[in-house]
Amino acid sequence: MANNEDLFKKIISHAKEYGFVFQSSEIYDGLSAVYDYGQYGAELKNNIKNYWWKAMVQHHENIVGLDAAIFMHPTTWKASGHVDAFSDPMIDNKDSKKRYRADVLVEDFMAKIEAKINKEVVKAAKRFGDTFDKGQFLDTNPRVVKNKEKIEAIKNRLYPAMDNNDFDGIKQLIIDLEIACPVSGSRNWTDVRQFNLMFSTQIGSTAEGANQIYLRPETAQGIFVNYLNVQKTGRMKLPFGIAQIGKAFRNEIVARQFIFRMREFEQMEMQFFVKPGEELKWYEHWKQERLNWHLSLGIPAEKYRFHDHEKLAHYANAAADIEFDFPIGFKELEGIHSRTDFDLGAHQKHSGKKLQFFDPELNESYVPYVVETSIGLDRTFLAVFSHAYTEEVLDDGSERIVMNIPPVLSPIKAAVFPLIKKGGLPEKAREIFDDLKLDWMCQYDEKDAIGRRYRRQDAIGTPYCITVDHQTLEDNTVTIRERDSMKQDRISIEEISGIIAGRIKENR
Repeated sequence: MANNEDLFKKIISHAKEYGFVFQSSEIYDGLSAVYDYGQYGAELKNNIKNYWWKAMVQHHENIVGLDAAIFMHPTTWKASGHVDAFSDPMIDNKDSKKRYRADVLVEDFMAKIEAKINKEVVKAAKRFGDTFDKGQFLDTNPRVVKNKEKIEAIKNRLYPAMDNNDFDGIKQLIIDLEIACPVSGSRNWTDVRQFNLMFSTQIGSTAEGANQIYLRPETAQGIFVNYLNVQKTGRMKLPFGIAQIGKAFRNEIVARQFIFRMREFEQMEMQFFVKPGEELKWYEHWKQERLNWHLSLGIPAEKYRFHDHEKLAHYANAAADIEFDFPIGFKELEGIHSRTDFDLGAHQKHSGKKLQFFDPELNESYVPYVVETSIGLDRTFLAVFSHAYTEEVLDDGSERIVMNIPPVLSPIKAAVFPLIKKGGLPEKAREIFDDLKLDWMCQYDEKDAIGRRYRRQDAIGTPYCITVDHQTLEDNTVTIRERDSMKQDRISIEEISGIIAGRIKENR
């Protein structure tokens, strides 16, 4: 675990040092759990958005895009259940004065037991080699069985207590498990209380006449309230989807997990409207489709896993997460939910407007069911970034840090260098750069030795470096150097764009 913590610290440090992510308003000591994306971070983020948008909207003729406002009529959040139920059970430690989500404290405790089980599995796998039967080991090893029973016993107390808002029961569980505050180490806890996660503000020209409204805690409701507008203007037939990328805001108590959990974050969501009764078929379809999208980035399959929800939200009849193996462990990256007709039904009831679909085959109208795919953009950024971070020792004993970012997502696609700053080389390099920048995000760099320039581009994940030398002036060829292998080839200037395009297409 310590190594992973060290790795996470290195990743956070690299993100700042190379202009990917900065602490928000850092010159004023920052804001907790709020971050700004730097010059390369903004490019990587935009590339992830584009890659998702193309896969979800451009490649599907029955899915269209939307960009709904952050402010919405307050009744929206009454209808969706957020005003009454969008809250977390909080508990304070009296000594450290730190506030925690009570359920997360218990889940972290379970995760530690889970880690012990995994440790036993790894040890046994090494001991038994090819003859190791993981399933049998999990079912028969006394220590593993005992730990599995411990986890089940905790779940059997935590989740019913959460469902019934039994705060005394949750506190008692924390006491019984002897959970201590990670900061003070003490078990001096307050009672558990509910804490609404929505940020509120006023809208209106005068304070007296102001109405309380909320910063949206999710982007999905913007899609639901526009269901009829999109369906009619787009002449959409079921099944069809509406996709959106946008900011959401939650006043969460946040552990120090960098951009994994933030108060202001971005979601990439798609709501897929289907005929009632067909939702579970589409739910399975989108589970696989979304996993395939993640795998298309070339990140190994073992970094992902499905986690099916045992405890379903009140609106769902099936739910699963795609979890990613972050440096902080396997955590949720994307959720796929069968939301039934809860949302459209609730908005129909509260607004008094019919949010239905007329089915010409059945000659009747009904409220469609919905299957949702919801992925955190910031978490996807962290998944790509943390997996890409690589420390290498080269054949000559030197070291390099290289960001193996999938080329389709790389902030800069190519860097152009003149070998030296004279003899007409900068002019020729500028000419190549000016041509390439029309199609790709490129960089021009003539400062320092060529090796140092290569290292700088490796550290931001640039797939190709193009070096202009004296031979270039004679025969119009350049040296192209590939990031991952560091292999160098002599090619004609005309070939550069095709090589970059080919490499990017590998990810599509």
